[in-house]
Amino acid sequence: MDTQGRKHVDPADQWVFDPETGSYQLRLEPGEPPARAVPTQGTRRRPEQPPKPRSGQGRDGGGGGRRGAQGRSAVPPSRRRPKPKQSRRKKALIWTAGSVGFVLVTVSVGAYALYEHFNNNINTVDTGTIGTNSATTDGPVNILVIGTDSRVGLGGKYGDVGSVGHADTTILFHVSKDRSNATAISIPRDIITDIPDCPTKQADGTTKIIPGTDNVRFNTSLGQDGRDPGCTMRTVKALTGITPDHFMMANFDAVKDLSTAVGGVEVCLAKNIDDPDSHLKLSKGRHIVKGEQALAFVRTRHSVGLGGDLSRIELQQQFLSSMIRTMKSSGTLTSPGKLWDLANVATKALTVDTGIGSVKKLSDLAKDLSKVNTKNITFATVPVIDNPAEKVHATVVLDQTRAPQLFAMVNKDISLTEVKKKAAASKSPATSKLKGTMADPAYVRVEVFNGSGVLGAAQDTVEWLQNTKGDPRSTNGGNAAANIANTTLEYAPNQADQARRLADWMGLPESALKEGTTKAAELANMKLTLGKDFTAPGTPVTTPTKAPEGIQKVEANDKSVCAK
Repeated sequence: MDTQGRKHVDPADQWVFDPETGSYQLRLEPGEPPARAVPTQGTRRRPEQPPKPRSGQGRDGGGGGRRGAQGRSAVPPSRRRPKPKQSRRKKALIWTAGSVGFVLVTVSVGAYALYEHFNNNINTVDTGTIGTNSATTDGPVNILVIGTDSRVGLGGKYGDVGSVGHADTTILFHVSKDRSNATAISIPRDIITDIPDCPTKQADGTTKIIPGTDNVRFNTSLGQDGRDPGCTMRTVKALTGITPDHFMMANFDAVKDLSTAVGGVEVCLAKNIDDPDSHLKLSKGRHIVKGEQALAFVRTRHSVGLGGDLSRIELQQQFLSSMIRTMKSSGTLTSPGKLWDLANVATKALTVDTGIGSVKKLSDLAKDLSKVNTKNITFATVPVIDNPAEKVHATVVLDQTRAPQLFAMVNKDISLTEVKKKAAASKSPATSKLKGTMADPAYVRVEVFNGSGVLGAAQDTVEWLQNTKGDPRSTNGGNAAANIANTTLEYAPNQADQARRLADWMGLPESALKEGTTKAAELANMKLTLGKDFTAPGTPVTTPTKAPEGIQKVEANDKSVCAK
């Protein structure tokens, strides 16, 4: 009884065990037998059958098949059966569905939290009109990887406390349109170049134009005078003719953390190294480096090669090649712990452009680039020579013969590793139309005309032929009658050996060669007319199909590289 004298039944007392069914049943009233539920699936008990109607009665007990006089069922209310309970299987299905739903909701919340966690790690820079807002594309992809030597936030551990840093390590990573290969070009930090005007986004949302400077070190394209990574992207475009689509920038901590996240990176030394500047101390042979030791490895330069930045670049290429192999190995890809650490560290360590400034965009880009086979990734260094303007060579300048060839290959999406098919499709004159001997350079007679529209192109070409190729008989014919689209070389049948030599020097396509039918006089000149496809002396008019001779390069799958 409750406090007002009314009958009160504890809900727990309404359920009693029924030994006949082996389950708990609902008891509606105290003292009443438990109501029979429909037996669960698998039992043999048959449900009670309703009584058959008597003759002349309908099923509800009323005559003539009609209800009783009051329209009520003839079955007394107290004898009505309760609504059958759900079977055990149905209960199980309901509980299972509920559990799955709970798990899905939990996982969804967890995934969202994880997404937000990684998303909040990423720092972004709006580079304005340089680059693209699309994370992926159907065409080639150019990503500028920048390693800054900024000491901001590092507590003075590496000297130069508070230094905003420079573009200390810069690699232009080009991935081919068909994703079959990639070329990573290291740009020396001490190369002398021009830095163009650079629009930069300010904290208040406005854009500030930072004036460009001429004949300065490449590494000042970042950090100095407020320059951001977009300025480095613009400088790379001006230097190479290749437009970066995106950038990724990392500092000292990134090298330490990433190398640790993958469990260490294997490196090789051909001699013992004890560098007091970078604090690298390793014996000859192979080592697994990570953390501070990995950072020391990529920073050292005085104890390897010629002791300069170009030797350090070779160490960095070996390190990055090994890290790529490690990241793509099954041991990393199948380890949830390593993948978590790698994703966490990478998103914290990187500053990227807004075009790839989210987990979704970075994931899409990574998935797209992962199609490249490691064996078809080549690291190369921009060809340079000592700066002729210096007595003590502290800086370098572009090798105007080989560097443009390398840039042309990248711009035309020609791989440094897989060129056989493209080479067959674009045979050089020396192996197709003009088979045979080449004349001695001293006996190549050619008059050069300028139909390119580039001021001084003919004279520049003559000087290049005389001073670089040893051809004293080349002369300047001045401007052509009109500018033409494509460079042409006109020669007589008895000048074929000279034409072969000049075509080889100039990188002329077969379509540029115009052989006459009349034999020329003994001292007659061939006629070379430069077209709009001409860019600079030493730069092939047609895209080269192999890397320039003598450039420094290493394949990413080459495990035999050891620093000397």
